Amino acid sequence: MDTATGPADAALQWRRRIDAALDAALPPADEPPLRLHAAMRHAALLGGKRMRPLLVYATGTAFGAGADALDAPALAVELVHAYSLVHDDLPAMDDDALRRGQPTVHVAFDESTAILAGDALQSLAFEVLSGAPCDAAARVDMLRELAQAAGSRGMCGGQALDIDATGARQRLRLDALERLHALKTGALLRASVRLGAIAAGVDAPTRTRLDRYADALGLAFQVRDDLLDVEGDSATLGKTAGKDAAQDKATFPALIGLPASRARLQALAVEMEEALQPFGPRAAALAALGREAIERSH
Repeated sequence: MDTATGPADAALQWRRRIDAALDAALPPADEPPLRLHAAMRHAALLGGKRMRPLLVYATGTAFGAGADALDAPALAVELVHAYSLVHDDLPAMDDDALRRGQPTVHVAFDESTAILAGDALQSLAFEVLSGAPCDAAARVDMLRELAQAAGSRGMCGGQALDIDATGARQRLRLDALERLHALKTGALLRASVRLGAIAAGVDAPTRTRLDRYADALGLAFQVRDDLLDVEGDSATLGKTAGKDAAQDKATFPALIGLPASRARLQALAVEMEEALQPFGPRAAALAALGREAIERSH
């Protein structure tokens, strides 16, 4: 990060950069098949926190990578995230009608188009990442990292565990719930940090410390999500509030209660601060993203 630019200014620049990159990478809405391409653009361009690409930029920039080297991994991880939301909202999954304040893809279009749009977004992510402007070894590392984070040992595996735990007769233990969310939510957030680190060529000890930060961030992000589902409203959240309780989902408030969930969130904030402390001011953008994950209202 430029020393003359604060974390908030840097994040704004990166958001503009990733939005422009998404718009350029996605097929035009007037290119056949029209319905599929319009659905892909609906899924990826209608807002969002852009937390994952911001983590790529913040990590890579902190360790000397230029923005041009970070565009492909930032774009790829956001495309995977967009695909996951499209599929997560489907009737067979969470069956949600609202995402980012807009109708979900299967509502705005139809269910079959939504499935195809998610598939196509995931394919586009790896197409983009395969062209990352780095040496072949780093490119393969990034492809492997994103594939593992998205697969059965990462995000998809966490989603499967979540489905198994929904409405279960026996409540999960806390360690099982934390593992579920380390996969479902945390894996892609950790991959975002790792992609930035790979692009910057950081050493193994630095990657280990960044993993500590990313693991705490991923869990904190989910604890905050669980709290917002209880305490927030649909207009602010941009998605349907109260869905977790209505569907009897495994959540931190359901398992340990609201006060203990808030305390866990603050403990995770301390873990993030301690992990970043040796990096000093160059990690300011990462620290700011950690605070955003904990303090956000949507």
